Amino acid sequence: MVKGLIVLIVAAAAFVVYALVDCLFTEHQRVRALPKPVWALIVIVLPVVGAVLWLLLGRAPRTPRRTVAPDDDPEFLGRPFTAVSDEDRHELDERIRRLEQELSEPPARTDDDGPSGTLK
Repeated sequence: MVKGLIVLIVAAAAFVVYALVDCLFTEHQRVRALPKPVWALIVIVLPVVGAVLWLLLGRAPRTPRRTVAPDDDPEFLGRPFTAVSDEDRHELDERIRRLEQELSEPPARTDDDGPSGTLK
């Protein structure tokens, strides 16, 4: 019987300490009904009851942050589409052609190349 009472007292003390720490470290925007110092005083003066009141009435529930994919985000989808002008498209096509041509040509040999075409 005594062991059960000791376990109950330790559990109640841990619960009150948790509620007090939670009260003190909760952002001001999430505190409801009363200011934080008043909630802390209630938790200290009415140990178990104050802790229960804090957890049920004192703090606003945390809203989970949800990651939204771009195709599900109305703000992203509402942005105007900027089309590429014909002039820009021709410049890009020409640049791609030049790069493809440079990549398809074999590298030029220099005098520093050995007989097999490898560098020394």
